[in-house]
Amino acid sequence: MKAIVSVIGKDKKGIIAKVSTALFDMDINIENISQTIMQDYFTMIMAVDLSESKLNFSEIAQKLDVLGKNNAVEIRIQLQSIFDSMHQVSTMDDSI
Repeated sequence: MKAIVSVIGKDKKGIIAKVSTALFDMDINIENISQTIMQDYFTMIMAVDLSESKLNFSEIAQKLDVLGKNNAVEIRIQLQSIFDSMHQVSTMDDSI
């Protein structure tokens, strides 16, 4: 099972380390990552593989939400299939 994780918040030290450590602790593999800083805001998007995690999707989402709140960033996770479907609908609507 694949998912997309996004992280947004004021830039500060340790965001990547904390998020990647949390994913590692949940047996989630980061397959691709992109991060940047835009006007003092940190943004990161990761493609992850959930297939080895012993947690279900809602448990993973809850742990990431708590991590985000504890670090003053917003962390969201979406199943890649839903993310892809939303993008396809958006692309189809643009062509109409």
